[in-house]
Amino acid sequence: MQYRKPAIDIAAQIQLLEGRGLTIADQALALHYLSYISYYRLAGYWWPLQADKNDHTFKPGSNFQTVINLYNFDRELRLMVFNMIERIEIGIRTQMVYHLSEAYGPWWFEEERHFKKKHLWQQHLVSIKKEVGRSREVFILEHTKKYNGDRRCPPAWKSLEVISLGLLSKLFENLRNNLPEKKQIVENLHLGNHTFLSSWLRSISVVRNICAHHSRLWNKNLPMPPKLLTRADLPWIRDPSTIEIHSFYAVLVCMYYLVQTISPRNHFKKRLKALLEKYPNIDIKAMGFSVDWKEEPMWQ
Repeated sequence: MQYRKPAIDIAAQIQLLEGRGLTIADQALALHYLSYISYYRLAGYWWPLQADKNDHTFKPGSNFQTVINLYNFDRELRLMVFNMIERIEIGIRTQMVYHLSEAYGPWWFEEERHFKKKHLWQQHLVSIKKEVGRSREVFILEHTKKYNGDRRCPPAWKSLEVISLGLLSKLFENLRNNLPEKKQIVENLHLGNHTFLSSWLRSISVVRNICAHHSRLWNKNLPMPPKLLTRADLPWIRDPSTIEIHSFYAVLVCMYYLVQTISPRNHFKKRLKALLEKYPNIDIKAMGFSVDWKEEPMWQ
């Protein structure tokens, strides 16, 4: 079957939504939002309001303002989370560059002996070279110009500065488990072993990409669940087994655990509580929060 539906103008979009049972009290406001936020971007926020997902009819009492409130909450949440991820990404990057460069020199990432799987190391090195080659950072351009006869990548403290969090996480995971520096990084972050940090970085990378592409974070089922600590040195969750591991909340607690060390003076906890107070009608269970989440040690 081929898709044959034509494009429709915004007035027709509003009429379609009203015909399906969505109350739109302020037509001008709806016209404005749909002019600058696409129909299908907002669709992720009115999806839970639909009684029938096949014919897209809405539950009684559903209104457009609820959709906009959800959208605005999600936007503010993403900005807040992205700020936390920035601190984590920079912190992990700095730890890797410092400890591994001190131990094995500026080009440790180009040496197979430090990695578990040769084929992954080769793939990651190709990706590093591509990302460095695309970079327009002044320190990369100056290095390439000055050392144009050196066929190696710039040293780790330059090259790793311009690679993605996703690639950084893959690089860390493939490091040999018996490297003292890998253990040191994990210990500095108060984690039991490297498997937790590898798992967390994968999950955080997914959330980072959601934030970077302005996608929906609220009510999202995440594909890369983190491995949760069963015991912790820092404030944590009383019973991690109660957390839905595919939820945003599962990744959030991991991020905040890392931030307690990387940025101990952060105000994320206060800002998160303020955001949820600003939007009291948001369904926090859709993100994996429990009713008594504020009573957990890490949120006290």
